[in-house]
Amino acid sequence: MSSEANAVWKECLRVIEQHVNEQSFSTWFKPINPVRLDGSSLTIQVPSQFFYEWLEDNYVEVLKLAIKTTLGAGGRLEYAVVVDRGNSQNQPYMVSYPQGNASATAKKANMNGTPQESRSPFEMQSLDSDMLLQSNLNPNYSFNTYIEGDCNRLARSAGFAVATKPGITSFNPLMVYGGVGLGKTHLVQAIGNEIKNGPEDKFVLYVSSEKFVNQFMDSIKDGNVKSFTNFYMQVDVLIIDDIQFLAGKDRTQEMFFHIFNHLHQNKKQIIMTSDCPPRDLKGLEERLLSRFKWGLTADLQMPDFETRVAIIKRKMQSEGIYIPDDVIEYLAYTVDTNVRELEGVMISLIAHASLNRVEIDLTLAKTIMKNIVKDIETEVGIDFIQKTVSDYFEIKLDDLKAKTRKKEIVTARQVAMYFSKEFTNHSLKSIGYHFGGRDHSTVIHAIQTVNDLMETDTAFRNSVNELKKKFKMRSY
Repeated sequence: MSSEANAVWKECLRVIEQHVNEQSFSTWFKPINPVRLDGSSLTIQVPSQFFYEWLEDNYVEVLKLAIKTTLGAGGRLEYAVVVDRGNSQNQPYMVSYPQGNASATAKKANMNGTPQESRSPFEMQSLDSDMLLQSNLNPNYSFNTYIEGDCNRLARSAGFAVATKPGITSFNPLMVYGGVGLGKTHLVQAIGNEIKNGPEDKFVLYVSSEKFVNQFMDSIKDGNVKSFTNFYMQVDVLIIDDIQFLAGKDRTQEMFFHIFNHLHQNKKQIIMTSDCPPRDLKGLEERLLSRFKWGLTADLQMPDFETRVAIIKRKMQSEGIYIPDDVIEYLAYTVDTNVRELEGVMISLIAHASLNRVEIDLTLAKTIMKNIVKDIETEVGIDFIQKTVSDYFEIKLDDLKAKTRKKEIVTARQVAMYFSKEFTNHSLKSIGYHFGGRDHSTVIHAIQTVNDLMETDTAFRNSVNELKKKFKMRSY
């Protein structure tokens, strides 16, 4: 480049830097190279057609101001757009455009006939505020607060690798799938926060698939599809939550397909969540599904007992609250569905203890559970089943949980276990815990015994059916 062109462009950059934010300056102006200065006409080289059109779409006024300030009222700007980067045998191929020639800079008239720019919210944000750089990430989601266990070890390890080297590892895209409340959003936002707070200046964007669809529909309605596309194509790390909601939305899928290809080809990181693995996603185009399988697919399973204990301890420690071991064990055994429900129980427990100025103990925990756990909301919980069965067989409630092997008590205990499996959402391990800490194999044996006796013993079958009516009436 000529020294004169270099000097003029440096002065232009000083003007531009005062009118755009730091991220936009780094992304759209630092990569530009001044090529030549011909009188009052400066030619700058930009790396692609897309880059050129983005400048004309979003920064034409800033560039005009910079040229006018540096070269005077007669100053002109031209672009040398790299079309083919060439190789060792061939020089790069470029085409030239004068400033203001991009089709995307077309104006439209307002109701009074006055020309005005056709802008989308994306363009306005990139010029007028720092909103473009907002990642929509929750800073509370981090790897430090994400408890690792057998249920999530692969996904967490892959996520941390991606956070360390976004777009470089073979985990691109990274697809995390699992049921409701298992920590998908926490994990992918932890990845995003780790990248955003890292040493590299990356534009990380987290968006739900629903919001993505709505933005695309709005861009069609407002005639700003190109701006919508350009906005997403400049993202360094794109995190799409609940990708399954793109099912059946053909136009949105086509748009996402092109954005996906652009980001992946430019080694930008793509992270997605879903409620099922790619092979089970319905209503998505095959070409999209095949791309989802390019990287790594990792599942999140229901947390095991040890992981639930660790989650409870971490939550209570972060709140500065002491909770007895028997309460931790009770919660971990009882709430065995997902992390979200477990956190809801803990929040309620903390609130009740604080507002009522009482200590957290097992009695308070059981009271809270009646308002949280679904099977207890219907008033057919394990406690109710145990009391009903013990009253029916005329034995003491404590005997159901004791070690005694008396036949009448064993039978009643087995019946109570049988109904606990039928009328609650508790796992076999959790049911065993509520009957004196017995293991899941004991529960399986109890259920099988009850089924066998119902087939061979008419009196026993009548007793079980009578009890079943009580529980069904209670659950209505």
